[in-house]
Amino acid sequence: MLGGLGAPELIVIALIALLLFGAGRIADIGKGLGQGIKNFKQGLKEAGDAEEDKDEVLDAKAKKAEKPKAEKAKSEAAEEA
Repeated sequence: MLGGLGAPELIVIALIALLLFGAGRIADIGKGLGQGIKNFKQGLKEAGDAEEDKDEVLDAKAKKAEKPKAEKAKSEAAEEA
C-alpha cells in the first residue's frame, strides 16, 4: 500500500525524531505547538467577539437613526390634526 502509515511506521518515525532532536527538544517542540494552537483558538474567539461587538454598534446606530424619523412622523401627524 502506498502512503499508508501504520503503527510500525509511526514508531520508526518517532524513534528517528527522538534520535535527531533529543527528548528535551521534542518536549519543547510539543509545548510550542500546543501554545500556538491555544493562541490560534483564542484569536478566533476574539475575532468572533469583535464581530459581535461591531454588529451591536451597527444595530444601536440603526435604532438611533430610526428614532428621529418616528418623532418627525408624530409631529407631522400632530400638525395635520
